[in-house]
Amino acid sequence: MSGRRVLAIGLDPACADLSAMPGLTPELVRAFIDAQLEAMRADGYRVESCLVGAGEAAAQAVERALRAGTFDCVVIGNGLRSPPDQLLLFERILNLVHALAPGSRIAFNTSPADTADAVRRWIS
Repeated sequence: MSGRRVLAIGLDPACADLSAMPGLTPELVRAFIDAQLEAMRADGYRVESCLVGAGEAAAQAVERALRAGTFDCVVIGNGLRSPPDQLLLFERILNLVHALAPGSRIAFNTSPADTADAVRRWIS
């Protein structure tokens, strides 16, 4: 697993609507994200984080990150997949990954606390 590259794409917690999840704050979500990035690094993965907002700027940020290198796995966060208002952005991101990282495994987390598990399912 040493040296395997991972791109973690997610919704920036500062842009997330957390109203449906009492008790979660952008700071707490960011702490979960940072802990998962460190867990993956401790596992020997070379991890890059790509936290995005919305719209065209988000798609451009993902495209830049994907063009910056090759990745063994691209994990896409639940915050980009679940809310219905994020559907078009999620589809754009998924199609960018398909086009620009065709050799990468694609993984999905269910929360900011299980990103490392999602990556481990697909690359070792």
